Amino acid sequence: MVTMTMAHWLYIIGVLVVVLTMLFRRNVVIPCVLFTFLIGSYYLGSMVGGVQVVFNASLVAAKELFSIFLIIGLMVGLLKAISAEGADEMMIKPMKGLMSTPLVSYLVIIVATVIISLFFWPTPAAPLLGALLIPAAVAAGLPPMMAAIALALAGQGMTLAADTLIQAAPGITAGAAGVPVEMLTSKATLLSLIAGVIALSMAWFMNRKEIKSFNPKAHEAEMAATKEVAAQEVAQGKEQADPVKGKILIWVLGISMLAVIVSMFAFDIKGGDSSALLGGVAILVISFAAMLSHGARGLDTVADYIADGLVFAFKVMGPIIPIAGFFFLGGAESAPAILGDGAPGFLFDVGKIVAGVIPANGFAAGFGLLILGAITGLDGSGFSGLPVVGTLAGAMAGGNANVAATLGSLGQMGAIWFGGGTLVAWSSLVAVAGICGVSVLELVRKNMIPVLTGLFVTTIFAVVFMM
Repeated sequence: MVTMTMAHWLYIIGVLVVVLTMLFRRNVVIPCVLFTFLIGSYYLGSMVGGVQVVFNASLVAAKELFSIFLIIGLMVGLLKAISAEGADEMMIKPMKGLMSTPLVSYLVIIVATVIISLFFWPTPAAPLLGALLIPAAVAAGLPPMMAAIALALAGQGMTLAADTLIQAAPGITAGAAGVPVEMLTSKATLLSLIAGVIALSMAWFMNRKEIKSFNPKAHEAEMAATKEVAAQEVAQGKEQADPVKGKILIWVLGISMLAVIVSMFAFDIKGGDSSALLGGVAILVISFAAMLSHGARGLDTVADYIADGLVFAFKVMGPIIPIAGFFFLGGAESAPAILGDGAPGFLFDVGKIVAGVIPANGFAAGFGLLILGAITGLDGSGFSGLPVVGTLAGAMAGGNANVAATLGSLGQMGAIWFGGGTLVAWSSLVAVAGICGVSVLELVRKNMIPVLTGLFVTTIFAVVFMM
């Protein structure tokens, strides 16, 4: 029997304040810090102790999440390193020749977005894809809005919500839920694939009339300006690019990544070990690319590539640390590391009470976690809510790892499909809309029905077949 204390009620109030703050589209760092301080002060009976808990909570979160920060930074640094010789453009160019019809162009953008986003994340990949593929797709008769839909749903939605290779999102959710990251990753990948196929298919069929009536020549002037802006962003630092070196980098990168994937299956490498393999290969390829492109100066340039990647990672993920610290305070395993031995997992205890009222393997739990994830995604990051959905999923599952992983996957789907994002206009969706030269609000409107339908069907599938 769980005994509710004042600290538990403070935690519940804190969670409600955080969710309410997200509904008002404001950052939740301050509410998380404030309630971490209040809970720490009450539990330890000291304001000094409360101040220390604020730091300790962030420190525990940083320790748990640093491997995720590092792998993101390294993959972005890798993209920057190979772009010096134009290898990033060379990877995409063969796909341009395939764009003969609107449907083929739509499919090519989807496939290219998934491939690039799997290794480099959607946000850094968007300018590259926008500069090289979108103009060719429009010339083939695909409206810019459909190109934006393909980029957003395939990248910011389907690929990011699964995050199969880099495993940043599953790492956070699984850590909070207390389940193996590979278990949650496999479930999230399947669920996100189902949602993505449904959403992308619906988006195409719902816009067939607009595609059929689209006149590419009428949009040439518009797209010329968009193409120029995107091309300038991609072309920075490539004035002296050597095509031969670029081809060498493509082969080295391709063989390296293929070896990583084969090794994962051949040697059953999972979770943190797979991230370590991917990150180690990234550092080696960055080093090779720096020396190949800059010779002896590569000894200095390699540090710039890694630093630039880490700056990007901390800029995107940095605010997650104090937020995660608050929600780790609610975890049964992480709370003692913050408050001391014997500390209860506040959210875990509350989850047990909720689980006694709402069956963890029912539709109420599945849709409840999906909706909670969607609410947390309203802040526009998609990642800030992962600790709370993960912690609550673990608490409601009552020790059943399969149920916890499924519920956590659904919460992750809601958070990232909304805020990662495809339905939040103030998220990175703005970049996609800008690159394609379309209205971000209109893009959200076009995405709405396909995405909600995809998530609805996926949740039913998860509850019926995976719990």
